[in-house]
Amino acid sequence: MDLLPALLAALAFGYLLGSIPFGLIVTRLAGTQDIRAIGSGNIGATNVLRTGRKGLAVVTLLGDALKGTAAVLIADALGGRDAALMAGLGAVLGHLFPVWLGFKGGKGVATFIGVLIGVSWPAALAFGAVWIAVAAVTRYSSLSGLVASGAMPPLLWLMGDGKAALLFLLLAALVWMKHRGNIARLLAGTEEKLGKTAKAAPPA
Repeated sequence: MDLLPALLAALAFGYLLGSIPFGLIVTRLAGTQDIRAIGSGNIGATNVLRTGRKGLAVVTLLGDALKGTAAVLIADALGGRDAALMAGLGAVLGHLFPVWLGFKGGKGVATFIGVLIGVSWPAALAFGAVWIAVAAVTRYSSLSGLVASGAMPPLLWLMGDGKAALLFLLLAALVWMKHRGNIARLLAGTEEKLGKTAKAAPPA
């Protein structure tokens, strides 16, 4: 198979996996209200946690992460390293902009982690350590994800993985873009902290 078609196929494969909306699926199966109508209106694990159903949040987190890991590992086995990186990009794009939900998806942190696990598990451990440290100090999930994602491109570069560093620079930029509302609330001091529940989504 020629390189470009193979890379495009990996990108499409990753997108299809990444676009599976686990948060919406598990909350509907559990009989809760539409996750998009509560809290931040997001389909990710942090908003699922705001329903008070910690188990559902864990399932969502695992599903959103593992779809990224699966995309990378399967593409790597079938097409090699470059295909794996393209599949990782596709997985995050699928989560952020799922065709099934009118291109309105999650904010990408869990899938970012999942892709990172598939690409470089030592970097994924570093991500987790940074996330936990920031969350422990601030209690802000959004800030933890922003700091941890922003730390990955230079870390991967220092680890000698230039291609992965470039990929995660792009992925971090996408994650930060999707968190622009959170960034505004952090600056205004109105961002919700971990552990709080919410009943209604704010206006779009």
